[in-house]
Amino acid sequence: MFIGFLILLVVLVFFLIGLYNRLVKLRNNRENAFADIDVQLKQRLDLVPQLVEAVKGYMKHESTVLTDITNARAMAMQATGISEKISADASLTSALQGLRVAVEAYPDLKASQNFIQLQEEISDIENKLAAARRFFNSATKELNNAVETFPSNMIAGMFGFKRETMYDLGADNRTKAEETPKLNF
Repeated sequence: MFIGFLILLVVLVFFLIGLYNRLVKLRNNRENAFADIDVQLKQRLDLVPQLVEAVKGYMKHESTVLTDITNARAMAMQATGISEKISADASLTSALQGLRVAVEAYPDLKASQNFIQLQEEISDIENKLAAARRFFNSATKELNNAVETFPSNMIAGMFGFKRETMYDLGADNRTKAEETPKLNF
């Protein structure tokens, strides 16, 4: 009887270790997925000053739009945590959308070779960002399911695993960000 109890205890310990390790792997997958987003965000942030310079000469009367983009970029550069970066990304996406609208009034700008090249690079990054966001949300959903379902929810509570937030750009930007970008400046 003692040996049976000991075997049961060992099996239970290994089962709990397996649950814990699964939660750690899911958390690491989520963090890795966000690292992919972070790389794309950094590439987009690196293009913003070039974009502002490219349009500055043409859009002398649109200083508010350029200021909004510059401020959103500065906020994004200072963001540290995942939720801060998501919020900053939403602000920058909104500011860039304002630029897309304003550019329609400047046909010479739309024909500029430098601007066209930047537009293509940003479009490529936006496509990669949309895919990375979907992957991040999938990894977050897997982690949240494990944290909230039995029996792993017992281990999750004991070791500080909690429900994590999805990558949400807000209602206004969500459909724009998840669509294939149409950057027809």
